Amino acid sequence: MPDTPHEAPALTAHEDHPGWRAFLNARILICVFLGFTSGLPLFTLVYLVQAWLRTEGVNLKEIGLFAFIQPYTWKFVWAPLMDRYVPRLPGWRPGRRRGWMLVTQILVGVAMGTLGFVSPNQDIWTVAALTTLVAFFDASQDIAIDAYRRELLADTEQGLGNAVHVNAYKVAALIPGSLSLILADHLPWTAVFMVTAAFMIPGMILTLVVREPEIHSAPPKNLREAIVEPFHEFVTRDGWRAALLVLGFIFLYKLGDTMATTLSTSFFLDLGFNKTQIGVIAKTVAFWASLAGGIIGGVWLVKIGIARGLWIFGVLQIVSTLGFAWLVKLGPSPLALGALYGFETFATGLTMAAFTAYIASTTDPRYTATQFALFTSLASVPRTLASASSGFIVAQTGWFEYFLICTALSIPGMLLLPRIAPWRTQR
Repeated sequence: MPDTPHEAPALTAHEDHPGWRAFLNARILICVFLGFTSGLPLFTLVYLVQAWLRTEGVNLKEIGLFAFIQPYTWKFVWAPLMDRYVPRLPGWRPGRRRGWMLVTQILVGVAMGTLGFVSPNQDIWTVAALTTLVAFFDASQDIAIDAYRRELLADTEQGLGNAVHVNAYKVAALIPGSLSLILADHLPWTAVFMVTAAFMIPGMILTLVVREPEIHSAPPKNLREAIVEPFHEFVTRDGWRAALLVLGFIFLYKLGDTMATTLSTSFFLDLGFNKTQIGVIAKTVAFWASLAGGIIGGVWLVKIGIARGLWIFGVLQIVSTLGFAWLVKLGPSPLALGALYGFETFATGLTMAAFTAYIASTTDPRYTATQFALFTSLASVPRTLASASSGFIVAQTGWFEYFLICTALSIPGMLLLPRIAPWRTQR
């Protein structure tokens, strides 16, 4: 795909590559704090709210309905408003990105803290409304943070910065998924939700002290420009065919990998592993392997560039999916479980580093929030499709054939790479 005007020029053989110096700057540290702040609300909904509802006696059918709260998929709808308007607080002019970051962080913290003051048994609809607000404010926070990170990082830092962000996002799960659940055995739910919400404060402090990114293009002048121009610019940048190729690649690149992992726990149980083996071996290894993959992938991208990262990591992603098919033949071996699932989550960490960096590099700085939200929303569609169809496919084919299908579904995205990110591209 031809270079677009907003991309940084390729490095020449005579230029010094930043290499390991990319670790030693404040921009990467900012990505750590913002990644944590971005992940905390989502995992509060996934882990803590679910435990709270079940403990309070809410039935599983009602808890299941909370899964329909999905504003994250539709965040591109209101992202243009966050590109167009700049929040102005009394006596403080934070700028477009920092302003929206602070506003949404405050709203997320208030909504999370308020949850503990409501009784699920007496007012389940209020709980549903509050969780919807948490999800909506968090999706809005993601829009602002993604745009800020894209504008903050140099092109050579996109891989490492996005990898650090994603890993900090995952680490945030330890608060509502571990610490808050432990506190719930000793404190009332009101205090538990207040303590959990307080972990939003470091992100707020960071937003207050960092600077607004330097952007050399003016923000949209009106709503029409904010809504229409991001899509118009993307389609006309290299033509509608190239735009469709990009959208197709974003949809397809991680489709097979996503389908392979969506039923992993059920797969392990069907294969004969017990719950302790799954919890101790699979989940523990997966957490650390995923973190390692993200960091190593980010560091490697600094050296090889995003395009080559998509090629190399994509091949490893396919091999790791085949590993699941091999595990079917090996049977319930704890050693094989740790090795193969660890390799799969490691490869997933690698591909997420390259894939997120690619999405960031595809946005135009004038419309970062809208285009980033559009691309990440499209990237989340395969996860929804996988959740809806995987069980049916397994029931028809069996696990071995299912993983071969997942492997086959990983290939179309790779076949688009010569057009999307040619190997010789230095970005």
